[in-house]
Amino acid sequence: MIRVIAVANQKGGVAKTTTVQSLGVAMAEQGHQVLVVDLDPQACLTYSLGFNPDEFGSSLHDVLVRRARVSEVLCPVPGVEGLSLVPATIDLAGAEVHLLSRTGREHVLARALAPVLNDYDAIVIDCPPSLGVLTINGLTAAEAVVVPLQCEALSHRGVGQLLETIEDVRQFANEKLRVLGVIPTMYDARTTHARKVLAEVEERYGLPLFCPPVPKSVRFAEAPELGRSILQHAPSSPGAEAYRALAVQVYDAMQTT
Repeated sequence: MIRVIAVANQKGGVAKTTTVQSLGVAMAEQGHQVLVVDLDPQACLTYSLGFNPDEFGSSLHDVLVRRARVSEVLCPVPGVEGLSLVPATIDLAGAEVHLLSRTGREHVLARALAPVLNDYDAIVIDCPPSLGVLTINGLTAAEAVVVPLQCEALSHRGVGQLLETIEDVRQFANEKLRVLGVIPTMYDARTTHARKVLAEVEERYGLPLFCPPVPKSVRFAEAPELGRSILQHAPSSPGAEAYRALAVQVYDAMQTT
């Protein structure tokens, strides 16, 4: 059974944070206790869940530099019973510099999460859009990776680079790490290009695909400004329904792996 997953893709703009937020909300709606971890100094997940990153006295930064425990900084997400957040602030960029000089720096997040593992059915880590030390920490703390894939050529190329990084982490820091699957995002079934990219990823890399693909929608752009997920903002929209179905599949895959 897998309890901790990282959502990672070093290419920005592929709906990574939206995927973490939506999976977290959907799993909580389905009755699970869920913790989402914002590992990105831009703090987009923190903002999208209705928090002001500038108002936190302590955050994940303090955990990584050993000034606080995870249990001391996590926040229940308003309006979503069963969902909690380990928030990020811009200070997390300083934590990245701090980690570079630490022995065993790849394992800092894993050690920090260890005391709360049994409190949650699922822990979902939002990795930064890079392959730096914070992302390596996220991959080392996780048991599996979910890759959001925007169905276009540049995002497709990034999958190969990410898989190389995952293999490095597997060899040097976390031998049990595996790819749980790919979530196609911003999908437009009307275009031949999107369908072609999706087929190529499955064929070239042999990665499991979670379906249905998440369709493009302006609702995804509207929701973060309200501090809500699309499941709350537009609960009957195709995007919300897609993430509900994906959350069931991802959680089931975590239980059977």
